[in-house]
Amino acid sequence: MLSSLVQAVFHPSVPPKSPKQYIHDVAVVRTIELRKMDDFLREVKRLFEAPLQTTNLLAMSGKLQEQFQQKLQDSNICMLPSYNHTLPTGNERGTYLALDVGGSTFRVALVELCGKHKEWDKSMRMVKIESYRIDNSVRALRGHAFFDWMAERIAEVLEDTEIRKLRGSTVLPMGMAWSFPVEETSIRSGRLLDMGKGFNATMGVLGDDLGELVMRACRAKNLNVRLDAIINDSSATLLCRAYRVQSTRMALILGTGTNAAIHLPVSALARTKFGSRPQGWHDKAQHVLVNTEMSMFGKDIFPTTRWDDYLNRTHPRPDFQPFEHLISGRYLGEIVRLILLEAIETSGLFGGEVPSRFSEPYSFDTGIMAAIEADDTPTLAKATSAFMTAHPLRIAPSKRDMLFVRQVSQLVSRRAAAYLATGIHALWSLRLSSENLSPSTAGHVTIGCNGSVLEKYPGFRQTCQGFADELTRASGAPEDAISLEIACESSILGAAVAACCREQDR
Repeated sequence: MLSSLVQAVFHPSVPPKSPKQYIHDVAVVRTIELRKMDDFLREVKRLFEAPLQTTNLLAMSGKLQEQFQQKLQDSNICMLPSYNHTLPTGNERGTYLALDVGGSTFRVALVELCGKHKEWDKSMRMVKIESYRIDNSVRALRGHAFFDWMAERIAEVLEDTEIRKLRGSTVLPMGMAWSFPVEETSIRSGRLLDMGKGFNATMGVLGDDLGELVMRACRAKNLNVRLDAIINDSSATLLCRAYRVQSTRMALILGTGTNAAIHLPVSALARTKFGSRPQGWHDKAQHVLVNTEMSMFGKDIFPTTRWDDYLNRTHPRPDFQPFEHLISGRYLGEIVRLILLEAIETSGLFGGEVPSRFSEPYSFDTGIMAAIEADDTPTLAKATSAFMTAHPLRIAPSKRDMLFVRQVSQLVSRRAAAYLATGIHALWSLRLSSENLSPSTAGHVTIGCNGSVLEKYPGFRQTCQGFADELTRASGAPEDAISLEIACESSILGAAVAACCREQDR
């Protein structure tokens, strides 16, 4: 609760004082508040910075590696081997239809893979792309009706004049990035699992072959297409970047949620992890793309604060995705909101006033955090405007208030970058041990990156790269052991590359 002095000055039931006495009391209260804010900020700083020493992060990485190794041997929800065992060489050429099915958007694109090109950005070309909103009416479509809707959208794209000219009468191979759970049964098929997020598409067809559901709808419309590959978004990011940069062996997604994919020897996983795959697959496959579902790792490894613990305790699925709770865009703003609420109540932030809607869980968006961190002007006018637009106050926050908010945001985002770098180091170390490589001779590894936090949050990727460099150097690797590189439009482009690799493997 606020101090009695603060309540006496600002509570409307208190009899009015003389102007001189009022000004004096306000000054006294503000001095107390500032002192409390300074003390509170020092505590936040200590809690968020103490774990980030290199030795601490290396110890966390070691424990993560133990968890990874365990799940490579026995888990049906993480460390999932895909059917992709071939990385692109970058020489592949061809035209592919790429589908990207997400929670709110369905995208269809005609992609040309042009091979290695003297101009790096011309190795892949999107001839045409269309985006279709998946609103509640689409989510409500049941069973085959949802896949019929997809086929209708595909048909619309195929009617484009340029596409008709390019494809002619030949069968058009397709790749699909599917951002929902699926139990893969081949590179082009898998049993449909519950999609969540309000989708009814599984009703009546749960467990059916996803590839056949898509192709059945396409055949009903006489579409001259063939589905060659189904892939998840993290593996799509890895393939997209690997087509252009041959040293790519890992991929990261960090936006609302988080995930990672890694290229590992088949021998790193227990044979039981591969299910009942045909022997022909095992005869060909020396390596495999692994969907780590990294969000599920990290329990009892990463140090947390009381605000993290409250977030986890009140979450609908506590402990299910402990890593994601600490680093992803869905939760960074919520951690900051919880800290600021305590500062308002105990330390006089915003004069003790709770901003509009600020008491609502998840109301403080990570995008506002980013805007506040991005404003380095002397007055913090842009930061103030961004905050007040989302969460109005009766009296605009002072510059000191906004400096406090910015510093808290920086502490939370910096810890997230450090913890992500720890996860990267653990995966990098896992690959080295699986390949019997030493840090000093392993060579450079490129990590394809995608997602709003990695792409748009000011300085986040650079901060993460800095921590990753410290950790790899401490492990005996050279200066440029790894690099985090953005893979733009990776889901849609990676779907095309997956189809290309399938053709190559025929």
